[in-house]
Amino acid sequence: MNTRKEQLAAIDRLLTIMDELREQCPWDKKQTLESLRHLTIEETYELADAILANDLEEIKKELGDLLLHIVFYAKIGSESKSFDIGDVATSISEKLIHRHPHIYGDVKVKDEEEVKQNWEQLKLKEKGTTSLLQGVPTSLPALVKANRIQEKVSAVGFDWEHPEQVWEKVQEELGEFNDELKTGDKNNIEAEFGDILFSMVNYARLIGINPENALERTNIKFKKRFEYLEDRTMKKGIQLSNLSLEEMDVYWEEAKKFD
Repeated sequence: MNTRKEQLAAIDRLLTIMDELREQCPWDKKQTLESLRHLTIEETYELADAILANDLEEIKKELGDLLLHIVFYAKIGSESKSFDIGDVATSISEKLIHRHPHIYGDVKVKDEEEVKQNWEQLKLKEKGTTSLLQGVPTSLPALVKANRIQEKVSAVGFDWEHPEQVWEKVQEELGEFNDELKTGDKNNIEAEFGDILFSMVNYARLIGINPENALERTNIKFKKRFEYLEDRTMKKGIQLSNLSLEEMDVYWEEAKKFD
């Protein structure tokens, strides 16, 4: 592992490289805050993939890509004298100190839950808003957003007391969904389906499961099984589309053995 001096030297080297690229590279010179945005989102998802795969070497690389983006944004900010990397680091340092009065002040907390509650209350004061939910980004994917909404309202005590209560709510929502299915009203069916998903996210949260991670694990598992099915049929010279569902299921059951 690197010493603190070596770590600081590595950051300084990256800042120097960014200066040189911004001055000399045609592509880097053209970039703006807006043009980098979608690339940053992509890099964030690549980091998330590496974390799910528990690939530490890949995590290191993806963190480097994200760090580059932070340095890039800061460099662009410095060119208009709006902010630089020092301002970015100072801003987050000050925020962390302010949001941890139980470490840097005289506030006492008994557990993690109180830390989260204090954090949300301090955020409200900082932003000068009265709504906890204004801090939830509108562009978040719906599943992630549902989880964040529920976490935020839970921080002020608006929550179920027991997971069993939420499971009863899931069953209730399923009943309402089935009732709407009989009507054929697509708008109401969609609304009730959304209620089921929201309740399931709530249940996952209360039993300590991250619903986004859970669904992505299933996505990966499904993809792996289907690719096995494709590979096996291709090696036998069989066109996948010519197989019946029952025939496909034979290969699917084989694939499950390799999970």
